[in-house]
Amino acid sequence: MGPLTFHAYALCIILGVIVAIWLTDKRYQAAGGSPHVISDLAIWVVPGGVIGARIYHVISSPEYFFGSKGDPVDIFKIWEGGLGIWGAIAGGFLVALWKYKREIPFMVFADAIAPGLLIAQGIGRFGNWFNAELYGRPTDLPWALKLDDGLTYHPTFLYEAICNFALALLLIRLTGKYPAGSLFYLYIAGYCGYRFFIEGIRIDNAHIIGGLRLNQWVSLVIGGAGLTKFIRQIR
Repeated sequence: MGPLTFHAYALCIILGVIVAIWLTDKRYQAAGGSPHVISDLAIWVVPGGVIGARIYHVISSPEYFFGSKGDPVDIFKIWEGGLGIWGAIAGGFLVALWKYKREIPFMVFADAIAPGLLIAQGIGRFGNWFNAELYGRPTDLPWALKLDDGLTYHPTFLYEAICNFALALLLIRLTGKYPAGSLFYLYIAGYCGYRFFIEGIRIDNAHIIGGLRLNQWVSLVIGGAGLTKFIRQIR
């Protein structure tokens, strides 16, 4: 469109961020926080999450950026895909710890943001559809993704988006029923749970360790820690 180029992947991420900020602001104020705190914090947290997501992707897939077939300049081309959710959570969480004003307890804030994060992740996954990436094994199911090669594949990004939206609704329904921090830990445990199985369907290149993809191991470790914390909280 004229001198401007719009990348659908980036637009999906931006839309997800906007929805997440709006929902988190409403939940934050309902928990006793002041207006504008979330939007001000997002100025720092969103870039921190994006940077963390990219760093995780580069560390876990260095062959795309270094060596004979890689180009370090591609590290900055985030519109082409390649954002690791584990890095996004870690980066955003650390920046939030740094900039949060402690108006209400931090874990109350974490519970407020959890559903918005899931919805943002779900919307962002549709960017994988535009990029025709991160799909699963071949299948003839009615909802299969058809690519230029004429074959049809499991749309694993769609599976993850649906699971993200469903878990977000569950967390919203459970708001106020458990001690502070419980919803955030349930978000971690729940996401890692279905991500483990979805990851097993994917056929994109990945490092295999002990018969499992790297992200499956990460799901087991982080998800197990989240589930342990959730159980301790509700007890």
